[in-house]
Amino acid sequence: MDDFDPAAGVSGKTGRKAGFFRSRWCGEVSLDQLFWRDMVFVATAISIASSITALILLILKMPLALVLAIHFAPVPYNIFLTCAVWRTAEKAGGAKASMMMLGSALWLIATVVA
Repeated sequence: MDDFDPAAGVSGKTGRKAGFFRSRWCGEVSLDQLFWRDMVFVATAISIASSITALILLILKMPLALVLAIHFAPVPYNIFLTCAVWRTAEKAGGAKASMMMLGSALWLIATVVA
C-alpha cells in the first residue's frame, strides 16, 4: 500500500526545508533536541545575530523600518519553534516536558523583547 507523501515530488532544498519544519511540527524530533539544540542554541544565535545586525544598521543611520525588520525577522521562526516544543511536550507529558513548555514560553518572550 502506498503512503501519501506530499514532499515526495519536491526535490532539492525545498524538500529538505519542508522535512525540517514538518519533522519538528509533527513531533518526530526528540524534545531535548528540539528544545536545546534547535531553540536554545541555534535560534538564540540567529536572534542575537539579527539584533547585532540591526544595531549596526541603526548606528549607520539606516531607515528605522529596515532596522526593525531585521531585528524582528527571526520572530516567526521563534514562534514556530515554541509551538513545536509545546506540541511535542504535550505528547511526551511529565514534569520535564512541562518545564520545557514553560522555558520555551519565557525564551520566546525574551527573544521578542530583547
